[in-house]
Amino acid sequence: MEALVIIVFVIGYLAIALEHPIKINKTASALLAGVICWTLFVLSDPSPAVTESESYNSFLQVLKVELGDKFSALTSGELYREFVTFELSEHLSGIAQILFFLMGAMTIVELVDAHHGFKFITDRIKTKNPKVLLWIICWVTFFLSAVLDNLTTTIVMLSLIRKLISDKEMRLFFAGMIVIAANAGGAWTPIGDVTTTMLWIGGQISTGNIMITLFLPSVACMLIPLIYLNFTLKGTLGEAQEQKAHGHDTTVRSGNLMLFLGVGALIFVPIFKTITHMPPYTGILLGLGVLWVVSELINPELDEAVKKNYTVAGALSRIDVPSVLFFLGILLAVGALESMQILHHLASWLDESIGDQRIIVTLIGLLSAIVDNVPLVAASMGMYSMDIYYMDHMLWEYLAYCAGTGGSILIIGSAAGVAAMGIEKIDFIWYLKRISLLAMLGYFAGAIIYLIIQPYLAVHPPA
Repeated sequence: MEALVIIVFVIGYLAIALEHPIKINKTASALLAGVICWTLFVLSDPSPAVTESESYNSFLQVLKVELGDKFSALTSGELYREFVTFELSEHLSGIAQILFFLMGAMTIVELVDAHHGFKFITDRIKTKNPKVLLWIICWVTFFLSAVLDNLTTTIVMLSLIRKLISDKEMRLFFAGMIVIAANAGGAWTPIGDVTTTMLWIGGQISTGNIMITLFLPSVACMLIPLIYLNFTLKGTLGEAQEQKAHGHDTTVRSGNLMLFLGVGALIFVPIFKTITHMPPYTGILLGLGVLWVVSELINPELDEAVKKNYTVAGALSRIDVPSVLFFLGILLAVGALESMQILHHLASWLDESIGDQRIIVTLIGLLSAIVDNVPLVAASMGMYSMDIYYMDHMLWEYLAYCAGTGGSILIIGSAAGVAAMGIEKIDFIWYLKRISLLAMLGYFAGAIIYLIIQPYLAVHPPA
């Protein structure tokens, strides 16, 4: 049965990677893969790999105390199915924390965007020099991605360059660098990239340490391609497009307030977690609640139908729900592989055949250019035990960097790249010829920087 589950997972994985050629949304593929894997797991005969595991034996001890005399009446098959159901509930609990966090963050960003809060940033960019503008765009993208997330930042910055750059070829180069800068900027903070967020919520990394250790590698990842283009980029920006007001947009005067509150709410989440030790999703929901109250009270002069567009209720209707369900499906599928001990055996095989964790994680980062980095990180979290690889271990830090930035090597390798591909109609081959090598150079530059500084910043194992 393990082989069949692996086959289902691989088919689902391929369907996700080939989303556009086969014209099936990756969310559907992920949901099918996740549910089918768990269904096969619960219907299978008891596997020695599972029944001999520590988690299974611990579950039996707890169940025996809960059921008392009734425990002896259960068959081995019934015990096995009870264990699978328990494991599913445990995984769903962890997955729900990630999903609620993402939904809260996405809603806050949508609300800020609805109030045109990002215009505070975009309206201050006035230069007509392509190279100067490229440096400004990349650094703004880098730091904005660290505070928001790489996908949202990419969409915001692509909207900006469409107003500033009319020359199509020039705009494509800018779009490519926005993808690299957004992925690099998102990797070094716990809220900048979904994979780093997953590691943070899972307890593999801490806020302060990941920001200190990955800042310089992330800067190097962006800086190397940027310096190269600074010397090779040729052409002009073209005639800038005039920005026109739309409908009631000019009546909304709360952009700066919502930008301040939105960014403040996102930055407050790690602080809230540090102070209270509550899960991150509670902090993001607290911030969302504050913004919800404010959005209901401001702009009282607007008609109720119009005002709804500027409230959390309106923002919730615009968030990317398919992406949330995609994470649910793929994390469920990976959870099944973890509970069946398949990932544990894979980790053992990698350790025996390769051995060096640095090489393994570097390869995972390169692989994330081809397949989605979310299941790669989720699989890695299931492969390696925190009893051995404790919080802020080199493995987790380096994984956050590699999985977060490796996707820039191909246009389909990250959510930011896929967004740019759709908005600017970037051809896969064009990106491969013009941007991929630059992204790879930046990826390895950042990796080298991390491996050099890591020994000096290493966290010692807990006593």
